[in-house]
Parts: sequence; C-alpha cells; structure tokens
Amino acid sequence: MKVLVVNCGSTTLKYQVIDSETEQALAVGICERIGIKDGRLKHTPAGGEKELIQKDMPDHSVAIQLVLDTLTDEKYGVIKDLSEIGAIGHRVVHGGEKFASSVLIDDDVLAAIEECTPLAPLHNPANLIGIRACQQLMPGVPNVAVFDTAFHQTMDQVAYLYGIPYECYTKYKIRRYGFHGTSHKFVSHRAIECLGLDPENSKVIVCHLGGGASVSAVKNGKSVDTSMGFTPLEGLIMGTRCGDLDPAIIEYMAHIMDKSLEEVMEILNKESGMLGVSELSSDFRDLEDAAKEGNEAAIRAESTFNYRVAKYIGAYTAAMNGVDAIIFTAGVGENNPAMRKEIINYVGYLGCEIDDEENAVRSVEKVVSTADSKVKVMVIPTNEELMIARDTVALVK
Repeated sequence: MKVLVVNCGSTTLKYQVIDSETEQALAVGICERIGIKDGRLKHTPAGGEKELIQKDMPDHSVAIQLVLDTLTDEKYGVIKDLSEIGAIGHRVVHGGEKFASSVLIDDDVLAAIEECTPLAPLHNPANLIGIRACQQLMPGVPNVAVFDTAFHQTMDQVAYLYGIPYECYTKYKIRRYGFHGTSHKFVSHRAIECLGLDPENSKVIVCHLGGGASVSAVKNGKSVDTSMGFTPLEGLIMGTRCGDLDPAIIEYMAHIMDKSLEEVMEILNKESGMLGVSELSSDFRDLEDAAKEGNEAAIRAESTFNYRVAKYIGAYTAAMNGVDAIIFTAGVGENNPAMRKEIINYVGYLGCEIDDEENAVRSVEKVVSTADSKVKVMVIPTNEELMIARDTVALVK
C-alpha cells in the first residue's frame, strides 16, 4: 500500500508518499506560502532531483490539488494514478484527552479535533483544513489522524497535573499534554529494538533536540513523563521559546517593559530561547559555528541549553528509577557531537560515557557510548512520517 502523509501548517503543507511494504519514501515535498503571494512547491522524487514549482496557492485545497497533480506528473511524479494511494495519514497537533492513539477519521473525530482548537489555535485549524481538502479531492480514500499528544496520554496524574486549583483541570482541561509524541514513540521503540531491550522491562530517555525541543521518559514502551506541557512553550530552552519559567516573570515583564500580555507571550514564544540568550541566532548551526570561533554569547547559550537537557535526563532517571538508554534525535540531537558529549558528561554518575570516535557522526543511527558504558547512548534519526504511515496502515488494513 502507498500512503500519503500530510502535515499541514498555517501557511505550509509537508508531504511524503511512503510504500508501506518497503517503508521507503517515494517522494517528499513541501508547499510554502499558502494563502500568500509567490507560493512554491518543492518536490523531490526518490533518486531524482528537487523540483521547484512556482504557483500561488490561495488555500490548502489548492495546495493539495497541486501536490496530487505533481505526484502523478509524467516527468517527476511517482505514481501513475491516484488510485495507487490506499490511505492518507494526517499529523494533528492536539488531541487533548480524547485521543490516546491514532484513529480513522469520521465526522465525530473531526468534531473532537475542532473542540481541541483552543488548546492549539495555530495548528488544529490548519490540520482540519488539510483533512477536509483530502476528503474532498480523494473521496473514498480512508484518512487517519495521528496526534502529537497521543503518545503522552499514558502519563499518570502525578506527571501531568499542575499545582493550581484542581477545578482548572476538571473544568478547563489545564494540564500537561506533551508534544513531539510521534517522534518520541518512533525513536524509543526503535531504541528498544536496536539495543535488544525487553519491551516489557525497559527505561529509555529520548532527547528530541531541534528548534523545538523536548525530553521524554519512556518506561516499557510507554511515555511516563515529558518536558513540554500545556503548550510547547514549557520545558527546554528552544530556538525561540523560553522553556521553563517562573510565571511571575510574565507579570513583571508586562509592568517593567510596559507590554500587554499578548506582547509578552510573543516575546516568550518568538524572541526568547537560544535567540534571546545568545542575542545572535535561533539556529543551533549558527551558534555551533560561532562557539567554535570562541564567541562568548554562543558558548553561553549552548552551555545553558546543555545544562537544561542534562537536568531533565537526571529528573527522568529518577522518575523511572533508572535508565537503560539515552537517545539523541532531531536536527540538533542528530547533528551536534560536541553537544551530545557535554550533555552526557553531566550525567557520568549514571555510568555512561561517550566514545569520541563513535560520537563523531551526524544523522546516522549508531551507538555512541563506550563498550563498557552502563547506560547506552545512541543517535537515532527520527522519522515521524514513517510512524504516521505505520499507524495509518495498521488502522486501514
């Protein structure tokens, strides 16, 4: 079966076509500037050159139609006819408490996703637009929703409750939800497989480190805690997000800087994190290069980030009463050997040690700890699209 994986943002649409038999991507691409002038589609067929198609896309329906036309194009398409697409898997950011797993989409599911819109006002509406566009353009093809939050629904109350009036949870559903769930699920399960761990007796910490970053504690294949919370703003310092913060700072910033609540939240989401601490860039690659040249601001930002990751590793080791493996994934986790080493150096007390030679890799699945390291350290490239395709196939077969 060929599965079309769709990930709709407010002005973008990422896609892949995956052959479920071989689990290989036949094509990957992205539509950019949807609803904005000068739209473009970047499409790369497996083994082929990247194609750039310039076309305005006033809405997601037009964007999906362009994707379908491209996939069946005689020159750079990868399927002869749309009938080859057996199912469509959609990334949906927020499923609240309603969804603890992926589901086949029907009218009730659409209504439930819409009910979660206040929890993800920038993401869920775009996800819904993509789903409805696919339903309209490919009638009869099953659609599956795969939720960023679903994997973390196995967390216990002690992990997801905040120290605020309990009514805020029961009435308004204010709690920790966690995100990046598809990545954490794929990587943790892959780690268990690669390291030969017992799925029913394993303790894995996944460090998903990128522009958006989160750490999860996965015990016996299930998430028991994760660093992101009610929104993706909580947890680690990220590219532009502040991460963990004393809530009183928000009020203080509003008064001292003469800002509205909305303006302060804009700062915390888009002007903070690595960008704010370094005053240089939100891009970890820029900071890595600057740090190598001795730039103190870049070193300050990287060191602060590494320290926070190490603190979460320590906390989640306590939460699981031990750890078998620590996994690095996503753009930074996969591609920054120096950062991996500094983070692991903090937790040497666990009996884990980096092998410098093995660690000198980028985006390669590999054990990077020493042979006698009590806790294994691995790099595992994440593949959220493949995880979405797997869930989709499991539901439609």
